[in-house]
Amino acid sequence: MTVRKNQANLTSDEKRRLVDALLQLKRGGRYDAFVTTHNAFILGDTDNGERTGHRSPSFLPWHRRFLLEFERALQSVDASVALPYWDWSTDRSPRSTLWAPDFLGGTGRSLDGRVMDGPFAASAGDWPITVRVDGRTYLRRSLGGGARELPTRAEVDSVLAMATYDMAPWNSSSDGFRNHLEGWRGVNLHNRVHVWVGGQMATGVSPNDPVFWLHHAYIDKLWADWQRRHPASGYVPLAGTPDVVDLDETMKPWNDVKPADLLDHTSFYTFDTI
Repeated sequence: MTVRKNQANLTSDEKRRLVDALLQLKRGGRYDAFVTTHNAFILGDTDNGERTGHRSPSFLPWHRRFLLEFERALQSVDASVALPYWDWSTDRSPRSTLWAPDFLGGTGRSLDGRVMDGPFAASAGDWPITVRVDGRTYLRRSLGGGARELPTRAEVDSVLAMATYDMAPWNSSSDGFRNHLEGWRGVNLHNRVHVWVGGQMATGVSPNDPVFWLHHAYIDKLWADWQRRHPASGYVPLAGTPDVVDLDETMKPWNDVKPADLLDHTSFYTFDTI
């Protein structure tokens, strides 16, 4: 069984193996396919039309399947690798070991946001940005530049306390746990972290930055934490809802999985802490 660990507790060997697997997926072209998929859904998901990956109840199960697919790709390179999660409510500084040269590298330079150190820096030559929103072919970040601070633990707890998963109109104006976690309302958790990292993370091609996977692994963990706190509250809507994915409706682009199939993460992996 795969165990997803807090990135702060990874050993040097675990970090190295993860980085090596990421680089191998990139070299073979498999990594960029995930970036392309995510960008297509960012562009296609709208408040008043069909929405699957974002701005909708299926935000959480869609990304759970997306991360599972990516984790399986990593494990096809190195079976020992699991996606770690970044608890940004605790690891809140650009000086965190997450951003060290032996792991993800640090923020970008002020001139153009170009990441200058670590295995994903342009100078290393192993991480060309090919699925992009502009002509820049290098990884960019501006840690803390777009959002002044990352969400706090108190803010996380305030969202976990919400007892209703989601509600009409099932989009970015909805009340409930999903939308406050996604960040379109309230204290803004998920979206704010993307903006805090900046660079490609603040765009539809956000998976270009490997921290995307660690961020979303934590969002996934928060969903599991919420389920444990509210066992009587489940995924909604159940059936017959236009433009969004109901509990037993299949999700694009896979068309072989329903939100109902993804409610229990323990079928696939566990976390190092509850």
